[in-house]
Amino acid sequence: MNRTIETYSPEETFSLGVQLGKEAAPGQVYSLTGDLGVGKTVFTAGVAKGLGIEDVVNSPTFTILQIYEGGRLPLYHFDVYRIGDVEEMEEIGYEDCFYGEGICLVEWADLIEELLPERYTRITIAKNPEKGFDYRKITVEDVLRKTERRR
Repeated sequence: MNRTIETYSPEETFSLGVQLGKEAAPGQVYSLTGDLGVGKTVFTAGVAKGLGIEDVVNSPTFTILQIYEGGRLPLYHFDVYRIGDVEEMEEIGYEDCFYGEGICLVEWADLIEELLPERYTRITIAKNPEKGFDYRKITVEDVLRKTERRR
């Protein structure tokens, strides 16, 4: 299902993340895109809360992957902004996360798009200063990637 939601405060963005976390099923992968400072970590903290995770959520910019457990499902939070090449993803065992029993949330996923599963959910967060400093347009899209068929 594709939908667009407008939020007007960090609390509303967090609440939308909570809702997504409550609805999440094992094995789901979410790509999360948006400019720096748009609220990706606030949204992710909401997802963690919706999963029942009480840990403080931080952006894993320098570690690439943070794993949060203790909720109804594990949350694998990737930030691939600083990734050099896709081989680094293989070194950290991304497949165990992408195809495991938890959910994955991948910031800057467009940088590793070729590694994303055939089906995933793309979440885009955008600002519009004309609508206010805290305004966010959040688009949620189900994606079915076309894979090349080998002959």
